[in-house]
Amino acid sequence: MNNPETRNLRQQILSTANRLFIQEGYHGLSMRQISEALHISKAALYYYFKDKEELYFAILETYLDEMRVVLDRILADSTTATNKICCFIEYILAQPTEKRAIIRLASQEIEQVSPPTRQAFNIIYHQKFIRKIEAILKSGMEQGEFKRINPEIATWTLLGMMYPYFYPAHAGSGALPEGTIREIITIYLEGINRK
Repeated sequence: MNNPETRNLRQQILSTANRLFIQEGYHGLSMRQISEALHISKAALYYYFKDKEELYFAILETYLDEMRVVLDRILADSTTATNKICCFIEYILAQPTEKRAIIRLASQEIEQVSPPTRQAFNIIYHQKFIRKIEAILKSGMEQGEFKRINPEIATWTLLGMMYPYFYPAHAGSGALPEGTIREIITIYLEGINRK
């Protein structure tokens, strides 16, 4: 798929299918609906993706590849672990809701696909996303910036705090306001107990 026109159509398919999966859910969406939304034939759609499951997986994998690049850049920065976690939270929550909602799409809909696809997703989700967040938190613990707690629990707690903002009802259609992002960062890093 080195042809620019071919790459462009593939990207359009991923973008449109992403939006439709978020709106309709995995079972609520058909390949016919996707082809109609793109104004292409089903045959053209099947040229790029053999079925709905492969297309769904490609959306998740594309997002995780983007996140891996961002997290690798954050990890390579010589700044503090606190600043790295702030950069990560800001990056995620400043994305448009449709982009942030891919994480929700993965967690809510992954049980709908075959076991091999679920297994493949879990491997790349942990390699490209979860383990990299854990690495930031571990470095902060080693440097004495953070309490020594279980980094896996700390990672899932962070994602749990952010999860409601992956829904348009909570977050609107764009990036979260900067003030809201700062409050989430403060609550995560400092907690709500008065010192």
